Amino acid sequence: MERKSFQLGDIVQMKKNHPCGSNEMEIIRMGMDIRIKCVGCKHSVLVPRAKFEKNMRKVLRSAAALQETEQQPPEQTD
Repeated sequence: MERKSFQLGDIVQMKKNHPCGSNEMEIIRMGMDIRIKCVGCKHSVLVPRAKFEKNMRKVLRSAAALQETEQQPPEQTD
């Protein structure tokens, strides 16, 4: 089975919804445990890495992709 790849700052989709109704979480700390923050209500939860990897479905928005779009200057039209 392929290991799921994720990094700090990614927005991930979880299998179960948070009680607020959102299933999108932002990774804000990584280590043996992973701290995730709900995108909907901003509540943070500390989850063991094994449980996080089991319950994560996919990466919705990568932190690297978000940084690339922020660094590009806006196009100017004359």
